Amino acid sequence: MDLAAYIRDIPDFPKPGILFKDITPLLAAPEAFAETIRLFAERYRGRGIDRIMGVESRGFIFGAALALELGLPFIPARKPGKLPYKTISESYSLEYGEATLEIHEDALEQGDKVLLMDDLLATGGTLAACRKLIERLGGEVAEIATVVELAFLNGRERLGGAPYFSLVRF
Repeated sequence: MDLAAYIRDIPDFPKPGILFKDITPLLAAPEAFAETIRLFAERYRGRGIDRIMGVESRGFIFGAALALELGLPFIPARKPGKLPYKTISESYSLEYGEATLEIHEDALEQGDKVLLMDDLLATGGTLAACRKLIERLGGEVAEIATVVELAFLNGRERLGGAPYFSLVRF
């Protein structure tokens, strides 16, 4: 299945000059969404991963679905003030501004191998911040995975050498 056919371009969103890759058509097509999760599950089943972290908000969609499929705990990386327990935070810059993400301070255990997931890799700032959060709690990034990679933005270079995988490259 050509998953790229389910991703549409939205020019000048969220601000002028940005070409947004919209995954909602993929989510609206059950066969494409199921194939996305199946492909990720095929790659990660039996790889010794202890937890899956998904990045707010679209990373939750794929990360939580894959965690359920693989029978693994899910860690939400959220915007400040959204998690109820004690958190650690990491700030970063992204393609169109600045942001901070948080996870609970007890989100993982020392030595856990964590699969880090988001919908898209652009400049790499978001995923680099999440990698730092995992490492600060003593975890190891087993791999970083996204549905879409915007290769022309060279986001892989900001991932600190962590292994990276995507299903679709633009």
